Amino acid sequence: MSPLIYSLLTTLLISLLSLAGFFLVFIKSKNLQKITPILVSFAVGGLLGDAFIHLIPESFEFFSSESTSSIMILSGIIIFFILEKVLRWHHCHEVDCHQEEKHVVTLNLIGDSVHNFIDGALIAASFQISHLVGFTTALAVILHEIPQEIGDFGIMIHHGVSVRKTVFYNFITSLTSFSGVFLISVLNYDFSSYLIPLTAGGFIYLALTDLTPELHRHDPKISIVLSQLISIILGLGLMFCLLFLE
Repeated sequence: MSPLIYSLLTTLLISLLSLAGFFLVFIKSKNLQKITPILVSFAVGGLLGDAFIHLIPESFEFFSSESTSSIMILSGIIIFFILEKVLRWHHCHEVDCHQEEKHVVTLNLIGDSVHNFIDGALIAASFQISHLVGFTTALAVILHEIPQEIGDFGIMIHHGVSVRKTVFYNFITSLTSFSGVFLISVLNYDFSSYLIPLTAGGFIYLALTDLTPELHRHDPKISIVLSQLISIILGLGLMFCLLFLE
């Protein structure tokens, strides 16, 4: 199959994750609070693993100077920092989030729309490099999306949005990722190669500033710390094991 077909199929799968919020209604909040730190930790490992094991080595192959690739990676970190400041898309990854900021629902939907658009573009660009890079990037996005959807669901419900509307709004915003896929599909291959180090920088930023602080919000019991550490290592290990699919 072509990179476009792979991109569309994986993006569709990720979009369907937005419907998972409906099933959160049937899970006790106490149980979700136990599961979420593990999911967030696994996502940290997946994002860092994809960045350092797959994307960064791949980006070094596209530029004659390693410093150019390094600058692009740092640019990705700066770009995601700016996007977070402008769109205020920093998420709480708990179902009982209580963000009191005005218009937080609207800001959350706008931020998610742009976020999903970027995810679609990154996935499409990765598949244009290779199937392996595409799948690992898509997997990293999925690992990040699951705890994010839990947090988004909690924010919407807390601000008075019904369960049905919350699921609907999340699904609609997830569809913007297809716009990112189609944008990359009409651009040339050379442009796509620049997105790989930018993606690596973005994943590093998300893992260390968006997800990791969430892990420090929980009780620092040795059992919790160990479960988080093990989950991070498992996320890294998964990305390492995918190297053998080459």
